[in-house]
Amino acid sequence: MIGSIDSTQPARIRLLCVATVLGVFGAPVAVVHAQPPPKPIAVSADGSRLDRIRQRNDRLIEISVYSAAMNTIFPVQVLRARDEHTAAPTLYLLNGANGGVGGSWYDETDVADFFRDKPVNVVIPIGGAGSYFTDWKSDDPLLGRQRWTTFLTEELPPLIDQAFNGNGANAIAGLSMSATSVFQLALAAPGRYRAIGSYSGCVRTSDPQGQAFVTGVVARWRGNALNMWGPPSDPTWAANDPYLHADRLRGTAIYVSAGTGALGPLDTPEGTRGDLIQLVWQVMFGVPLEAVMNMCTHQLHDRLQSLGIPATFDFRSNGTHSWGYWQEDLHKSWPIFEAALIK
Repeated sequence: MIGSIDSTQPARIRLLCVATVLGVFGAPVAVVHAQPPPKPIAVSADGSRLDRIRQRNDRLIEISVYSAAMNTIFPVQVLRARDEHTAAPTLYLLNGANGGVGGSWYDETDVADFFRDKPVNVVIPIGGAGSYFTDWKSDDPLLGRQRWTTFLTEELPPLIDQAFNGNGANAIAGLSMSATSVFQLALAAPGRYRAIGSYSGCVRTSDPQGQAFVTGVVARWRGNALNMWGPPSDPTWAANDPYLHADRLRGTAIYVSAGTGALGPLDTPEGTRGDLIQLVWQVMFGVPLEAVMNMCTHQLHDRLQSLGIPATFDFRSNGTHSWGYWQEDLHKSWPIFEAALIK
């Protein structure tokens, strides 16, 4: 009987043992030469880099991006602009509280076809479930290091511009959880995003109701909001509340939408393409969630109006908290983005 190989032995001895074992059973012994890691396709000054590009189909490109701030590699989905040889602006689409795992903008909507003939790169980061796409004060035991503001405002945009002929003009849109994040990101990096789209979100985060809602979303994904912005008394909550700092949004093109929670044309078997499980979810959970978002969106409307900040609001007369309506929202908001990006 051949004994086991001690993992504490020096590497050369362990390799010799393995070769001997394989030789006993007649298997060929190959000499493996270490290969250097692939040269990064694009590198930022901060150490972030784009390592790999994979063409998944005629429209979808998946890239691997290393974030120096989070010391993690994230997949990012990219749809190229109509003319790859002409410098183009970029539209970033943030996923909801699941971070796009199990369902992203690409998977759940018609973005591939809708943007096929448009002169804009579309970028969909994957990851960040329950993170609010913000920079957390402390590492979370379960969610790890969260530095999404840094990633989305400092690390990723230069890499996208290098690799995909970007011209430096950006817009960003998000739904549900990330409908709050798009405002926070615009405030954190003035000028980085010329336009923002917020679909079915609650922008007010530092009042008791907002704190309870944010804490619940983070906890749903096993995170602890204390690690994000500290205890409720911590001023970081107010610092990250777009409602309080809405005056600094002047000059940014803004599109905001929300339904009422009343069942609408997409809350039917036909509207969910026969997915009865999805329909049940929309009726049981999408109804009350969107009713809350509607209230939050009206608060934001009143706040921006009091400050004299122009914004486009679409208050749908019905509709639940679900992808079909967010697809419509993206279609409707595209002219706002186009006007801001293509001048």
